Amino acid sequence: MPESRPRPRNAADLPDGCLGGATVAVRADFNVPLTTAGEVADPARVARAVPTIGDLVEANAKVVILSHLGRPGGREDPAFTLEPVSRLLDDLLPAPVRFVPCAAGRQVTAAVDAAAPGSVLLLENTRFLPGETANSPELAADWAAWADHFVMDAFGTAHRAHASTDGLPRAVRAKGGEAVAGRLLERELAVFRDTLRNPRRPFVAVLGGAKISGKIGVIEALLPRVDALLAGGAMANTFFRAMGMETGASLVETGKTGVAARLLRAAGAGLVLPVDCVTAPGIAPGARTRVVDRSGIAPDEAAGDVGPVTVRLFGEYLAEAATVVWNGPMGVFETEEFSRGTVGIARAAADAADAGAAVIVGGGDSAAAVRSAGVAARITHVSTGGGAALDLLAGRELPGVAALSDRR
Repeated sequence: MPESRPRPRNAADLPDGCLGGATVAVRADFNVPLTTAGEVADPARVARAVPTIGDLVEANAKVVILSHLGRPGGREDPAFTLEPVSRLLDDLLPAPVRFVPCAAGRQVTAAVDAAAPGSVLLLENTRFLPGETANSPELAADWAAWADHFVMDAFGTAHRAHASTDGLPRAVRAKGGEAVAGRLLERELAVFRDTLRNPRRPFVAVLGGAKISGKIGVIEALLPRVDALLAGGAMANTFFRAMGMETGASLVETGKTGVAARLLRAAGAGLVLPVDCVTAPGIAPGARTRVVDRSGIAPDEAAGDVGPVTVRLFGEYLAEAATVVWNGPMGVFETEEFSRGTVGIARAAADAADAGAAVIVGGGDSAAAVRSAGVAARITHVSTGGGAALDLLAGRELPGVAALSDRR
């Protein structure tokens, strides 16, 4: 984790009484799945924001929450409204939650002015505004006009330099306010900081997912630190191609085989690849699968998962580990025929945690995998951020953290 700047301040660092009556903009991460009936399908991410919001309500602050949901492309889309989140949040918080059906402008300013201290407003999806992802200074200034202080609690989007994660906290600080980390963000940063600075050994990393290109920096950063790096998912296919193996119709980043070859040479025995695969003529529900050695992929087949021998092999590494970091599935786990590898690794990770290892699972698909396997409660820490976790593992600074006030 970058050491170039001090740790960000959090709400506990603020002077007594400075929050009472103040208007506090909170960037939360309510990017949650919705059901076909338009309700929140998984309340876990919303529930994890409640402690920070509850602290601010208890301090008698006027709380105004900003978040995105999905990728509406800078325009209003009813399919991505945050109104269902407001209903759930109203059930979870002791204070009533009012939903404001727009994300910026006069209607928001009027709603903030009319709100009482100790109340909670949730604004509409910030990505309904084109200036959000463009990090528009004008949009940040619009929000900062009513915000006395800013709390960043959206680890899942802290790696994005957007108006609500980067521009707004800087604008609040420029007008004399504080921009601090919330409880969730503080916890996430502490977990990754402690894991990367002084891991208990053996230290084992498990990386999966579709593409090697998004994880080159992570692999390069982790290889000197870990005792073993276990690579699965479709990214393993690119390594196989670099080794001269037949990969058939499998997903391969052909432009990255040179990088894969370089990583293989640099890693030596420290990089552990799958030894068998689950293949099929096509990666689809109901596909006719077979388990083959990694050298036995047919020209008309695609590898969609790691095989049972690989699950046992990776499980042996995890059983010996004292620290485990896992980011990325072992296959197309959303499809039942190719889910067994990821579920097997999830169970092995949970067993390692039960045995006393510190097991940190990156967000996104990996978090979904441990929940699907029914072992999330046994994992030491399930992160709320996939991309942010990868950036921290690669040693990159997060824009949403760099924009906050330094701890003094």
